[in-house]
Amino acid sequence: MGMAPENANLSFEEALKELEAVVRRLESGEAPLDESIELYARGDALRAHCQTRLDAAQSRIEAIVADRDGKPQGLRPFDETAG
Repeated sequence: MGMAPENANLSFEEALKELEAVVRRLESGEAPLDESIELYARGDALRAHCQTRLDAAQSRIEAIVADRDGKPQGLRPFDETAG
């Protein structure tokens, strides 16, 4: 299926904001069935885009984990609860 071209230039924040709007519209229960199907498809594409951006960020974080001397300490998984 692949990422829709209109998602390619969206930042994580932009995609998340649009995804939140899609979810609010779906949760409102006011969208007709056809619109709901389109919204769900758009939301799924946005979710995948956000996941891709998060995965890329995690890879960058893991690549720069090093000790004071700049020697790699090995990869540490990103954990938002740490710190």
